[in-house]
This record gives sequence, C-alpha cells and structure tokens, in this order.
Amino acid sequence: MTDHKKVVAIGGGTGLPAVLRGLKKYPVDITAIVTVADDGGSSGVLRNELQIPPPGDIRNVLVSLSDIEPMFEQLLQHRFKSDSGLNGHSMGNLLIAALTSITGDFVKGVRELSRILNVHGQVLPAADQMIALGAVMSDGSIVEGESHIPEVNKRIERVFLKPADIQPLPESVRAIREADLITFGPGSLYTSVIPNLLVPELADEIYRAKARKVYVCNVMTQKGETDHFTASEHITAIHRHVAHPLIDTIIVNSQPIKLDLLKRYAAEESEPVPIDWKQLNDLGIDVIHAPLIKTAGGVVRHDEAVVGRMLMSLFTEKKV
Repeated sequence: MTDHKKVVAIGGGTGLPAVLRGLKKYPVDITAIVTVADDGGSSGVLRNELQIPPPGDIRNVLVSLSDIEPMFEQLLQHRFKSDSGLNGHSMGNLLIAALTSITGDFVKGVRELSRILNVHGQVLPAADQMIALGAVMSDGSIVEGESHIPEVNKRIERVFLKPADIQPLPESVRAIREADLITFGPGSLYTSVIPNLLVPELADEIYRAKARKVYVCNVMTQKGETDHFTASEHITAIHRHVAHPLIDTIIVNSQPIKLDLLKRYAAEESEPVPIDWKQLNDLGIDVIHAPLIKTAGGVVRHDEAVVGRMLMSLFTEKKV
C-alpha cells in the first residue's frame, strides 16, 4: 500500500505541464484532468475530420509526465511543415488519433499512450466526447469556438460548453474524492482552466472534496482573456462559473521582471498580474508568494521546480 499524497491537477495548454513537471519528481500520485475544448490548429483539424476530442493539450500533458528519452520527446512534439495534409500536425497528436482508432475510444487511446510513454500518474480528458466552448462577452455578444474567443478583444463575461450536460469520467470523480491537493492552472483562464469546471458534476465534486484547492496564478495577463486582471480577478472569474467558491489558496509570483521583457510584453498588450492583497484577503484566500519565474528566449514562464516545491510545501501545513 502506498501512503503517497494524491494530487489532482486541472488545466490545459502549456501552463498545466509546468505544474506536472514540477510534481513528478516527488513521491505523489498525480492525476491530470485536461481540457478538451480546443478547436484550433492540428487539434481542431483532427477534431473535425475524425470526430474525436482534440488531442493537443493531452499530448503536452503526457509528454510532461512521461519518462522518455529527449529525442522521443522531440518526436512527439515535432510538427510537420509541408504542402501536404500533414502540415501543422504534431506527431503526438497523430499518435493519439491513431490509438483512438485502434482502441475504438479516446480515453483508451490516451491510456495506451500513457503506458507506452511510462507516464507518472494518470492523464484524463475532462470529457470523453466532442464539446465546443463559447463565450458571452461584456456587450452581450456571443462568440463560439475556443480559438475565436480571445480574438474579438472584448471583455469576457462568462464561457459555456455545448452540450452543457456533460458527464465526467468516473476516474476523474474518484481522483477528486481521494485527493489531498487539487491545483488549477496556470494557463489561459477562460479557455484552458475554467472549461474543466463547466462539467457540472466535476465542479460539485471539487467543492465537496476535502483537499486543499490551489490556483497557480498566471504571471502575465493575456490579451483577449485577462486584460488588466489582478490576481483576485482570476479567482472571482473562476468562482463566477461555479455554484460555490472553490479556491482557498493562490500561488503568485513575487519576482521582478526585467525591463526589456516588460517592454516586449507591453508591445503585445500583456503586463504582470498585480497581487491585490486586500481583495484576496477579503475573499478569504491564502496567498503564497515566491519568485516563480524563469525566462528563456524572451518568454516568461513558471519555473516548474519552484512551483513543484511550493506545492509540496503545502503538505507540511495543517490545511492539507
């Protein structure tokens, strides 16, 4: 019998893998619940042509939790560049699509690839069916399609799924019930994090779970999704989409960002997310702040080693 702590990490995109890479070196049982609302790029093409959930975010998560040689990781992430129908497709996406065809089921296909890649933990799609993400904007207009939502450059009031009556996987429900810690993010707030919570039973199970619930806050705002958002506004946006407040803890970055990087991000209408301490305190949120970032190629990213260490430190506190 294992006495490892159990962690459920919820999200998608390129943000969730940072948490998973930080956690996988520790003796914890990890379950990743991953959004399947993507409709752009290779994922969108495979989704539409093969009528399967989009594999892209799942691929990134599988790679982050895998135990494979660097060259094999490059192979999975390799994108074809050609004038053929393969253009833009990643090898990993094609493998997931192929295994879905072989096994006859998306979840089974993901499970088989997890086994092949020697994944540490389990990777589960938020839903085992085709879903579409839409948004109601602040002016009342409706935008349909995950990839289109940030493009209209309007403030998002709320997002929704079609169909709305989606059932979670039994494995997801069980993992949440047994979890000692549940994490959300980082990543695109409205198109990677919140969509998972729009699966009604999943959100209810998270609310009832005894686990500590931690939001790993984005370091920078995202144009078209979280323009000028503070840390507390990320929390209130999440809570606006669920029946009961879920988050009790937030991890935020305290590390200054170099001026040249700030200028580069400002040119893309992105800025550091301010920590509004009073508002977070008024929400009853515990704030954990630390120097969380690393930079590479002019891009600010969460340092997965620091994020992992911060999350593991929560197990020494009484709340977990």
